[in-house]
Amino acid sequence: MENTLKALGGVKNPQTGKTLSEEARWVNTEANENGQVIITYKRDGISPASKRKIEDEIISSLADKYKEDKVLVKTVSADASSPSGASSSEKPTSAHANLKVGHGVNGNKKRIPGVNKVIAVSSCKGGVGKSTVSVNLALTLKEKGYSVGILDADIYGPSMPILLNMKGQKPQSTPEKKIKPLEAFGMSFISFGLFINDEDPVIWRGPMLGGVLNQFFFDTDWGKLDYLIVDLPPGTGDTQLSLVQNTEVDGVIVVSTPQNLAIADTIKGLKMFQQVNTPIIGMVENMAYFAPDDSDKKYFIFGEKGVEKVAKAQNVPFLGAIPLEIQMRKSSDEGAPYMTDSANKSRPGWKSYSDIAEKVVKITAGEKKGILNKLFN
Repeated sequence: MENTLKALGGVKNPQTGKTLSEEARWVNTEANENGQVIITYKRDGISPASKRKIEDEIISSLADKYKEDKVLVKTVSADASSPSGASSSEKPTSAHANLKVGHGVNGNKKRIPGVNKVIAVSSCKGGVGKSTVSVNLALTLKEKGYSVGILDADIYGPSMPILLNMKGQKPQSTPEKKIKPLEAFGMSFISFGLFINDEDPVIWRGPMLGGVLNQFFFDTDWGKLDYLIVDLPPGTGDTQLSLVQNTEVDGVIVVSTPQNLAIADTIKGLKMFQQVNTPIIGMVENMAYFAPDDSDKKYFIFGEKGVEKVAKAQNVPFLGAIPLEIQMRKSSDEGAPYMTDSANKSRPGWKSYSDIAEKVVKITAGEKKGILNKLFN
């Protein structure tokens, strides 16, 4: 491997103009049983754009020794190990997309190219059905004629592959080395759950989330979208901060169930976004009541109008109440979202999502760009 390191001697860090050797970034070079050469270097402080240039230069430097598909570039962080269950490969050895694992870099807020509106769905409390709301709201917007994408930003507990029946699917990479999102029910979709095995835990320090999220935002080929729905994890931690520090977000929808325990945590999440000057589109009360299939009765299992009262007290719009229905639970478990089944049109949940989507469109002043394609196809 000594000759390999010599061949890489001229590879430079575009941000400093110094070689990776001068910066003592080389960690290891080795060959595996598949005939691949594996190059590992320290990537701390290197932006995604610079990492791509370094990758190209590594491949070019080794072109007389190895074919492109035999070069595997890996990176390590000086203060965090490679995550369990996730590859830190920078160079894909097949058509599959790969993630560049490492620390995100805070910078000026940017808009995601081609995306008209970015809407985050949040709750400080786990278990309130935030991901289910994200999926069905996105589908409702899609059915109203908008082009929609979903970004699952919950790195530790990604649930979108299950909700959208995409378990086991792997994103591909584009010729421009961007991640190509999958398509689910007519929507673009990406999730960290697509890059790891179902039962693998993600054992990361918080700052490492930023690098993956930046790739999902800016190194994914989203195309042209009217709305990108970002499903956030619970809490007010690194994921939320990475989102608001690096990405222009048009608004946040805050979801909670009606009981006091959930609302107490949800208010913290609401105030976090207010403190970082991110617009609040409004609040949604999920599982507002149980709506049985065999009657029109409403059973207020978790209390009544708790979120509506909080929205009024916090002076933010109340977008609506979504009931709990047996079919909602079944559809989530089966990967066939509630709003994809027209048999539910007569159900109260369908009307709730339709009304909420209309309010979201009005508040965000979205233009129905996607409707033209729908009319002429």
